[in-house]
Amino acid sequence: MPEDFYDALAPFYHLVYPDWEASMARQAAALDAVIRAELGEGEGRTVLDVACGIGTQALGMAARGYGVSASDLSAGAVRRLRDEAERRGLAVDARVADMRDAWNAHGRTFDVVLCADNSLPHLLTHDDVLTALRGFFRCTTPGGVCLVSIRDYDATDWRTAGIHPHGVHQRDGARWVLFQVWEPRPPLYDTTMYVMEDRPGAEIRTRAMRTTYYALPVARLVELMRAAGFTQVRRMDGAFFQPLVVGRRPAE
Repeated sequence: MPEDFYDALAPFYHLVYPDWEASMARQAAALDAVIRAELGEGEGRTVLDVACGIGTQALGMAARGYGVSASDLSAGAVRRLRDEAERRGLAVDARVADMRDAWNAHGRTFDVVLCADNSLPHLLTHDDVLTALRGFFRCTTPGGVCLVSIRDYDATDWRTAGIHPHGVHQRDGARWVLFQVWEPRPPLYDTTMYVMEDRPGAEIRTRAMRTTYYALPVARLVELMRAAGFTQVRRMDGAFFQPLVVGRRPAE
């Protein structure tokens, strides 16, 4: 289950990045540029991050002055987000919720609804994806924008299981090695994240977390966002570290 995967990964998730603090700032700057291009210059805008994890996007956006609400299926990730926000003096309204239940969890609209970092493909069917997108639409203020980032699965070679490294890091007196193994079973694929902890004088400790994704093509996501009610839906490359799909809720 995705919540079990992220509960186990939450204490180590920052190690996925060479420099988590820099990644937060860089991603927030990229998203801010997209939002300003879509909605024009403005202050005091509100963002709902429906798959916040430990806060990579939510914390960065709050640091840039956005009013941020956030939710995630993983209670462990949400606890860490709250701790990180408190440590930084940032206001983030974070709660535990399935992205398919965003409206019931938050009960209001936002200028921007964000679902980043390939979170949407944790939903394993078109019907579940469409249910989530309809909820995103309901949570988007008329005239507002929805931003979804996913992997470009059309560019993935599924003929063999893939190994995807996250590098080697020296943190807290230990060497950390992180990598993923992808095992395809179309249209899904299973992912195992390995976290190896190597401390001087101790045996290497390896943790393994497993979850499943739906290899959702970007073009199909565009179609589903249109079916959910969004207009001006399009793919945007080069603006973020993954392809972004951008949609607008029509002004009423």
